[in-house]
Amino acid sequence: MPTTIAICDDHALVRGGLKMMLEREPDLEVVGEAGDGAEAVELVLRLHPDVVLMDVELPGIDGIEAIRRLRAAGSRAQALVVTTFDDDEYLVRALRAGAAGFVLKAIAPERLTEAVRTVARGDALLDPAVTRRLVERFLGHPALGDEMRERLAELTERERDVLRELARGGSNAAIGSALHLSEPTVKAHVTQVLSKLGVGSRVQAVVFAYESGFVRPGEG
Repeated sequence: MPTTIAICDDHALVRGGLKMMLEREPDLEVVGEAGDGAEAVELVLRLHPDVVLMDVELPGIDGIEAIRRLRAAGSRAQALVVTTFDDDEYLVRALRAGAAGFVLKAIAPERLTEAVRTVARGDALLDPAVTRRLVERFLGHPALGDEMRERLAELTERERDVLRELARGGSNAAIGSALHLSEPTVKAHVTQVLSKLGVGSRVQAVVFAYESGFVRPGEG
């Protein structure tokens, strides 16, 4: 079955261009479009796409708030932020809201389609260099509060190992190789880590790992 996608952008020409790029691929299918944040939330909750391409600046509620509302509503759609803003602060806010990845609208078509496939299969989109840059700039003074400590305490030792590898930007295959586990086993551990930490995506787990001080900038 194809990966289903919703496109949320306030410019019809942008939506059309994204749709054209994506539907050249036989394994990708655009199932809906939205022009503002509220419409995006309604669309995704109604159609349940695998991936939602979300602009940051949208009329009404912005894309970051739309992602936050989708996560609160229990949506399983992986949110890929597609924006003209090359701004680290936007990126961190989007990841904290529950986005699965972040790309610029100037991205090449082949990289966009691969980004969609990456987040659809549940892998982190950000490479380790980008992740390190972000946490060093924004999360350099971790404060391990009681709630974070309690969440981390729920992790088994193996789940802690998986979280460390996630923080290094590892895919399921890379984590499996590092920890001598099969990919299905890694996937199961990642699911448990996300659930116990109360986060909605792998990259959000990375933010949690650094923000809590479980992993510190420069480690690994």
